[in-house]
Amino acid sequence: MDLREQLLNQCKTIAVVGISPRPDRDSHGVAKYLQEQGYRVIPVNPLVQEVLGETCYPSLTAVPEPVDMVDIFRRSELVLPVVQEAIQIGARAIWMQDGVVNQEAAALAEAAGLAVVMDD
Repeated sequence: MDLREQLLNQCKTIAVVGISPRPDRDSHGVAKYLQEQGYRVIPVNPLVQEVLGETCYPSLTAVPEPVDMVDIFRRSELVLPVVQEAIQIGARAIWMQDGVVNQEAAALAEAAGLAVVMDD
């Protein structure tokens, strides 16, 4: 079993950072799919109140429940603060979506003991 499968089997609460309320955006589609598969999806976007019937939080530190994995839909240069918050809240993993690459953030997450998937 590869890391992606392992994470999807073990992580049940997933915060989606950078989620869009627009159904045509990848972040929305991925979050909806995860929700349909039984995952607890927590939207994180400071510009939105609600997505997919869930309260949307302005940051990871504002989420009032434990998060297993942080799914990141942000530009590569904006990932580091998200990873720092993921470490702060005790997430177990970060998953940077297609085209999202930040080696510094990945190294920081790994050094803190988080599993990392990048550009996938």
